[in-house]
Amino acid sequence: MEQITINQDICHRKPTVRDLRYPVEMILELLSTGMTIDEILAGYEDLERDEVLAVLAFAARFSRIQRIETLTV
Repeated sequence: MEQITINQDICHRKPTVRDLRYPVEMILELLSTGMTIDEILAGYEDLERDEVLAVLAFAARFSRIQRIETLTV
C-alpha cells in the first residue's frame, strides 16, 4: 500500500494516490457511481491499476473497526 500517501502539502493531508492530488475518497466515489477500474484509468491516464486496487485495500483496512457506538446529545 505504499501507493497511498499522506503529505501535509497535498490535499490538506488527505490520503492520496502517490502524491498525485487524487484523494482516495475521489477514487472511491468514482467506483461507487459504477465506474469500472478501466473507465477510471481511461479518464486519469497517470493512474495505474495497482493504485486503484491499493485505494480499495486502503478503504478495506480503514473500515475495520471494532464497533460503532452512537452518541446522544
